[in-house]
Amino acid sequence: MPRLKVLPHATICPHGAEIEARTGETICDTLLAHGVEIEHACEKSCACTTCHVIVREGYESLAPPEEREEDLLDKAWGLEATSRLSCQARVADADLVIEIPKYTINYEREGGARR
Repeated sequence: MPRLKVLPHATICPHGAEIEARTGETICDTLLAHGVEIEHACEKSCACTTCHVIVREGYESLAPPEEREEDLLDKAWGLEATSRLSCQARVADADLVIEIPKYTINYEREGGARR
């Protein structure tokens, strides 16, 4: 079973975590199931960037992001070449090391985007 290592994050996961992950499950669902309360303002529907993570190890094991995810990632704070939306990235057979960025952009909570 692959392992998911979460690097320490000041508020979400101060001590970091090592989690057993199930192949085929999203990174977001894995984190939430193990008490790592990553934001997911759009309820995991690939409509925001609040669940943005940076995959520090194991990125190449993930299926490539689809165009919609790539378009959203362009709006994410702290975007890097190995950034993914955790609600879209599914764990494969390899271990992963992820970093949750210090900041996230949540237009709904911050009163930014209005229709």
